Amino acid sequence: MEIDVKEIIKKGPIYSGKAKSIYEIDEDRVLIEFRDDITAGDGKKRDVKRGKGHLNALISSRLFEVLEENGIPTHYLGYIEPVYMVAKRVDIIPIEVIVRNIAAGSLCKRYPFKEGEILKRPIVQFDYKSDEYGDPMLNEDIAIALGLATEEELKKMRELALRVNDVLRRFFDERGIVLVDFKIEIGRTKDGELVVADEISPDTMRLWDKETMDILDKDVFRKDLGDVVSKYEIVARRIGCL
Repeated sequence: MEIDVKEIIKKGPIYSGKAKSIYEIDEDRVLIEFRDDITAGDGKKRDVKRGKGHLNALISSRLFEVLEENGIPTHYLGYIEPVYMVAKRVDIIPIEVIVRNIAAGSLCKRYPFKEGEILKRPIVQFDYKSDEYGDPMLNEDIAIALGLATEEELKKMRELALRVNDVLRRFFDERGIVLVDFKIEIGRTKDGELVVADEISPDTMRLWDKETMDILDKDVFRKDLGDVVSKYEIVARRIGCL
């Protein structure tokens, strides 16, 4: 993929988040830079972990490829060493779509679920993507009233998230990893198509070793459980990135 990364970066990012920066390539494409920054608790806990950006770029690229191979539309166009991903330019819908297979994290804090409890069926949850309001949970009526998405789009977003879950759950299981839960973002293309966007990495999902139940995701950082980068390396090796 012939893209002059240095020239693109010189222009400065059009958006810079907690762990990624987005640069404009042209009117149809963007360059996503995965940085070594890591945060938790709505950004209250912060650090820089060398090599983390490279691993997340590798893992995200591979998982987007898996989704594409299984007929799920994404914004992914390609990977550029060491920390870059080329993607279609999309309008991100400000809704975090969360799919849960096993009870963990906030689900256990807010509801009477036990940590590690296998859910009878996946839970799909919509959260309003807003630091100002603390990413509150949404129902469809609130999402529509806020003008975030139409009723038809919300239905498609749910369907898309469950398809992603089916594909990735099977993919990880075959590689000795349990997909506990994950968060995706969905964007609209210029043609109005809904596609999976942003990233899919251990920053945005919970992954446990199938045999030992060891944590292989950002919870290692959240809970001070050791070297988070080494856990991301395990994931990258298992899915064929390293």
